[in-house]
Amino acid sequence: MASMSYSPAAFTGTSTSDLLRSSSNGVSGIPLETLGKPRFAVSKRGVTVVAKLRKVKKHEYPWPADPDPNVKGGVLSHLSHFKPLKEKQKPVTLDFEKPLVNFEKKMIDVRRMANETGLDFSDQIILLENKYQQALKDLYTHLTPIQRVNIARHPNRPTFLDHVFSITDKFVELHGDRSGYDDPAIVTGIGTIDGRRYMFIGQQKGRNTKENIQRNFGMPTPHGYRKALRMMYYADHHGFPIVTFIDTPGAYADLKSEELGQGEAIAHNLRTMFGLKVPIVSIVIGEGGSGGALAIGCANKLFMLENAVFYVASPEACAAILWKTAKASPKAAEKLRITAPELCKLEICDGIIPEPLGGAHANPAWTSQQIKAAINESMDELKAMTTEELLHHRNHKFRKLGGFQENAQVDPKKKVNMKKKEDTARRTSNAELEGEVEKLKQQILKAKESSSKPPEMALKDMIEKLKMEVDHEYSEAIKAMGLKDRLEMLRRSFKSKFQGPTHESCYKR
Repeated sequence: MASMSYSPAAFTGTSTSDLLRSSSNGVSGIPLETLGKPRFAVSKRGVTVVAKLRKVKKHEYPWPADPDPNVKGGVLSHLSHFKPLKEKQKPVTLDFEKPLVNFEKKMIDVRRMANETGLDFSDQIILLENKYQQALKDLYTHLTPIQRVNIARHPNRPTFLDHVFSITDKFVELHGDRSGYDDPAIVTGIGTIDGRRYMFIGQQKGRNTKENIQRNFGMPTPHGYRKALRMMYYADHHGFPIVTFIDTPGAYADLKSEELGQGEAIAHNLRTMFGLKVPIVSIVIGEGGSGGALAIGCANKLFMLENAVFYVASPEACAAILWKTAKASPKAAEKLRITAPELCKLEICDGIIPEPLGGAHANPAWTSQQIKAAINESMDELKAMTTEELLHHRNHKFRKLGGFQENAQVDPKKKVNMKKKEDTARRTSNAELEGEVEKLKQQILKAKESSSKPPEMALKDMIEKLKMEVDHEYSEAIKAMGLKDRLEMLRRSFKSKFQGPTHESCYKR
């Protein structure tokens, strides 16, 4: 085999790792930079070496080249892929909000005219602003269930990481399920609120189309739930309270997820959360769909934002099953009772976190502070419990769901009214009842005396007259039916049978 050699001068500045050595073909000392040309070929005595270098996109790591140590959340917050958007989100108007757009346009026109003409339109502007605020208040205080569903799905609604970076002093995102995958639809990390450490676990939606595709629209795979499970074990080992944020239409239900054990992963999380010895608080910030939400929602306290929804099946799916059309989703949303006020009445939700008028996306910072206050208040209550009390509290919360009582009594208000009526009846004495009876008797006697009594002769005449009329009508009916001869035969046989012979003749016989 022929060998090729190159002068060392040609490879000045190249490292050992840059050299390609091959003892099989006798080629040695060929640098990668030389082979990195579009095409390199050497042909000698039937030996050909061909190399082609493919250019790839450089991987963008979350850690920047010059990290800012004074960034909010600490320098380790650079480990998160979640960065501020370069472009501001476009405003999105829901269908039921469109009447308010006219108010906004009028206010903009009046302000523009005031700036152009220099005239004083302050009175008109104040009047329009008051009307707008009143209309906004009326709209958002009388929302229907399907309107709340639309607000919960609003594309500009704050996500899990938006709230976390707003309420935490420091936050470090943790990745991976230690089985070879890191699901971006579920984000986990350790953060501090007012000096207290918490384990944060939440379902993350995207803020635009690109992020939604990356985050799989907030629908976790089994890898995501196993990552959450790993962080729960970690928090339980180190004694960190757990705070979960629910915002998903449901677990990802593709073929690959089912093959990887989607149901098993969710069931494992449910079983494990009931045995964790640390306080758990769950907050529904958007929509909580089916078991995908419950897999991180078995908590001691469950809170919901004012316009969040929590359901087993989406209104569209329920309408398609029951009414065979998705257009019946408003009716389904009403019957399902999926809003925060309805779930509070059913004791599924432990509290409602208020939102500003216009939804959480109207003022995300204010909403985050309300969430922070709810977390601090509930954690103060749960940390006062012992481990046994904490486990019993969590178990009892879910064991009592869906309970009912057979032959239940009427509502308390109706029961009070019934008691009042019974008390009134008992107060009536026997003497009063006897007096009422005597009065009634006297009235009956007076009525009899006042009525005129017909004479006996007139009464007999009336009876005879009625008998004659009945006989006449009966005979006419018999004639009309052609049964006159048959009636005569029956009369004769009746007389002969029942009258018969005399007693003397019977005795002689």
